[in-house]
Amino acid sequence: MSSILTNNSAMVALQTMKSINANLNKTQSEISTGKSVATARDNAAVWAISKTMESDVKGFQGISDSLALGSSTVEVARQASETVTDLLSDMKKKIVAAQEDNVDRGKIQTDIVALRDQINSVVGAAQYNGLNLVNGSNTSVDILASLDRSSTGVTASSITVNAQDLSTGGYVANDVFASSTGGTISTDADTFVLALDQGGGTDDIEFQDGANAWAAGDKITMRIGDKTASYTITSSDVDSGANSMPDLIAVGMKNAIDSLGISGLTVDYDSGTPGTLSFTNDGTKDLSVSGQYRNAGSGGLGALATIDVSTASGAALALGAIEGLEQTAIDAASAFGSAQTRVDTQAKFVSTLSDALKSGIGSMVDADMEETSARLQALQVQQQLATQALSIANQAPQNILSLFR
Repeated sequence: MSSILTNNSAMVALQTMKSINANLNKTQSEISTGKSVATARDNAAVWAISKTMESDVKGFQGISDSLALGSSTVEVARQASETVTDLLSDMKKKIVAAQEDNVDRGKIQTDIVALRDQINSVVGAAQYNGLNLVNGSNTSVDILASLDRSSTGVTASSITVNAQDLSTGGYVANDVFASSTGGTISTDADTFVLALDQGGGTDDIEFQDGANAWAAGDKITMRIGDKTASYTITSSDVDSGANSMPDLIAVGMKNAIDSLGISGLTVDYDSGTPGTLSFTNDGTKDLSVSGQYRNAGSGGLGALATIDVSTASGAALALGAIEGLEQTAIDAASAFGSAQTRVDTQAKFVSTLSDALKSGIGSMVDADMEETSARLQALQVQQQLATQALSIANQAPQNILSLFR
């Protein structure tokens, strides 16, 4: 049946054209934006996921900046520690030369003081963006390292880098060592050196109350051969009273030395002789035992202030002290090196993770341009055909007119 009021063919052709034009507009939008999901209207679920991931990517870009800043800060501290280590090695060379009797120890001491001043300069200058990790002004720094997303939300995690104290100031003498039989004790009685011959060599060291009051954080360090033991005064030690400090230190040091497991070395503590440790070397090698006191307020290299090679005994004491100081600097450089490696590894991971997230976002929302191009060509052909079909359908009423001629 034909009607001049209702043109079904034209309506069908028009709806077809509308559908084709809608698809064509969507395809053209994909071409212009490069995205198959550009708005929440396109696909609400995928759009929401992509926006969350894009937010994480931006967060990781900030973390990359934090890690770069942290790495630079730690690198400055590491370079300073390595430089201090080299300077201490140079100082050790001077101290070894001072062991000879036919040298000008006064001039050597002048060189040592110059090296100590240079160490102060290096430590003072080792800051990055105002943060110094080697001068004792900081205990640690937290470097933002990651954003951890879970079902309960997002949390930030950090890499903690411990500062290392390589400052040389704050030393206060306390007269803590006494009673060595064959060893050497410094004038201020805060440094000593014992020589234990192999096959039964013996000597002892006595801990005293100290000329100044003991304080929490005061530290006694002993170096036996190439190993180090130490005892740090605690607040509970201080509360026990000054008279008990020599015994507490003696027992603490004995336990620390025993834990080193040095072959042939025996350390005895006799409560009947307060604060005294007796060393016996039954091993097959000579052993050197050096010790030093460091008050809580002094820097990690504060004992540099006690080094004086202007006398033979001072030169012997300096040789024992420099070993521990050099190890302090080496340990600091090693700690910073490990921390920097961790920070750099995390930075590389964050960069790789950001790339993976971007790739994942792209796979969800980016348009397949090859497919889109083919679809555009097909839709353009369909649009032309739909236009032709609509034109033909619009001619139908004209055909009815011919019936009345």
